[in-house]
Amino acid sequence: MQASVIRRASLLLGLLAITVAANACRDKPAHVRTAPPGPAPDSFRVAFETTRGHFVVQVWRAWAPEGADRFHDLVAEGFFDGNAFFRVVPEFIAQFGANDDKALNEQWDAKTIGDDPVTHSNLHGTLVFAAAGPNSRAHQLFVNLADNKTLDKQGFAPIGRVVEGQVVADAIYSGYGESPSYHLLATLGNSYLRRMFPKLDYIKTVTIIP
Repeated sequence: MQASVIRRASLLLGLLAITVAANACRDKPAHVRTAPPGPAPDSFRVAFETTRGHFVVQVWRAWAPEGADRFHDLVAEGFFDGNAFFRVVPEFIAQFGANDDKALNEQWDAKTIGDDPVTHSNLHGTLVFAAAGPNSRAHQLFVNLADNKTLDKQGFAPIGRVVEGQVVADAIYSGYGESPSYHLLATLGNSYLRRMFPKLDYIKTVTIIP
């Protein structure tokens, strides 16, 4: 009799554990890719919802095919959701593209893309991949906050530009300048930024506009 009661109690506890686990999975929805892999469309728009407000970027594949394809792929994967604008220098750039997940950063760092020729100048509002040398572009980008034509000769190829909400992009918090460490962010995640640089602005979502 006592053994039967114990077995029933164990069974109930097991069912409870399964139910709790199932509910936890439902509470954390899996990310669904929003576009098929492969080359980007000839032109597409991307909406940035941020803690500072909303702005829209238009990308033209003809400007920089390699960069446009990579950016489209990253947006479709949801890579930028939750990213901080971690390097913002007034009258220069607002940089983003470090994920809260260290493994994701490493995954994309291992898949760098080749350089594109610079076909358009780094004018105010253009969107550009950051790079640490030839053929090193991976997942970091910046918005030019001024005309930065000196970047043209350094090989920085714009892939598109802000076509709506430039005032929002220009207002992204810049009080910390270049102080945040990319290495610490890429390894420790946003907890490092929230502890040390609490006023930074963040991307809520980046989505391809149908």
